[in-house]
Amino acid sequence: MVAIVNVRSKQPEKAAVKPLLLTIPQVMECLGLGRNKVYELIQKKQLPVKRFGRAVRVSYSDLQQWVEQYR
Repeated sequence: MVAIVNVRSKQPEKAAVKPLLLTIPQVMECLGLGRNKVYELIQKKQLPVKRFGRAVRVSYSDLQQWVEQYR
């Protein structure tokens, strides 16, 4: 973890770390889409996902590439 010191207060601040895997609500927020639309994209195998048992996650880098593909 990288510590950044605020010059004014001299208190360490935590650097923002992006998660490697996003939950469905995080994907919804990133894309500005609703829950049903995100699950529809997953069901149609248009959105790349990782499955861990019943948990469904989307790789942050895969999501970025997916968005770039549809620009």
